[in-house]
Amino acid sequence: METERGRAWVPWLVTALVTVLAGLVLYLSHRSTTAADAAATAAATRASDAEAAKQLLETKLAALEAEREKLTTEKDQLNTEKAQLSQTVQEQEAELARLKATYEDLQDKMKKEIAEGAVRLTQNEGRIQVDLVDKVLFDSGDASISARGQEVLTRLGGVLAKVDDKRIQVSGHTDDSPPSQKLQATFPTNWELSVARAVNVVRFLQDKGGVPAKRMLAAGYGDTRPLGANASPQGRARNRRIELLLIPELSARRNPSIAKAAPAKPASAKPAPAKPVLVKKVRANK
Repeated sequence: METERGRAWVPWLVTALVTVLAGLVLYLSHRSTTAADAAATAAATRASDAEAAKQLLETKLAALEAEREKLTTEKDQLNTEKAQLSQTVQEQEAELARLKATYEDLQDKMKKEIAEGAVRLTQNEGRIQVDLVDKVLFDSGDASISARGQEVLTRLGGVLAKVDDKRIQVSGHTDDSPPSQKLQATFPTNWELSVARAVNVVRFLQDKGGVPAKRMLAAGYGDTRPLGANASPQGRARNRRIELLLIPELSARRNPSIAKAAPAKPASAKPAPAKPVLVKKVRANK
């Protein structure tokens, strides 16, 4: 009997052990699952952080690349501007050298008339201006060029024929006295007289001086651009004149600083440079 009672508790012991083992297995299994879930969550977080860091780096890289391209473009632009500036400086230096050479040549050829006060030579704003009083070129009240005028214009044309980078405006000016009665049939007013004188100078420079006609124009201003007061003989004499204005071609107009860089160099004690407005234009005919 005691042996039977001793054996009766064995099944209960086995059941208890099985239950304990099953619980242990479930506990370990649950713990393993929780750890796996935590590991997976941590891995997902790390992956998300890595992706965010990657996107941030790509954004920064794109910004740096854009900045590099911008700097490269700016560098290229600066190099281009530097080259253009260097070319502009060279053109300005060449223009100033030509201007100086022409001015000095005119001074040499006109030194007698400059000394007499019959010619005024000025250089200003990239231009050269030659003012010739009317008595040097014309007889009183006449538009035909005198013998002395032909000699003066021949020397002047020898210089102007070598100047191929400037336009030459020849303008006629008078005092306020109307043409004499004997001339009024040909020149009713000072407009006609001033234009005729300018045209004759242009024609002579073309025909005898070898100056290309396409580089010249003739303008008449009558008595509208006086240099002195018409009340005095000296003023009237200054107002009766022919002006030759040498104007730089397109290269100088593209570089306005040429004009600023050219210093005024008057050849006479009282230079009177004029800036004429074209009133009437007559081109020389071949």
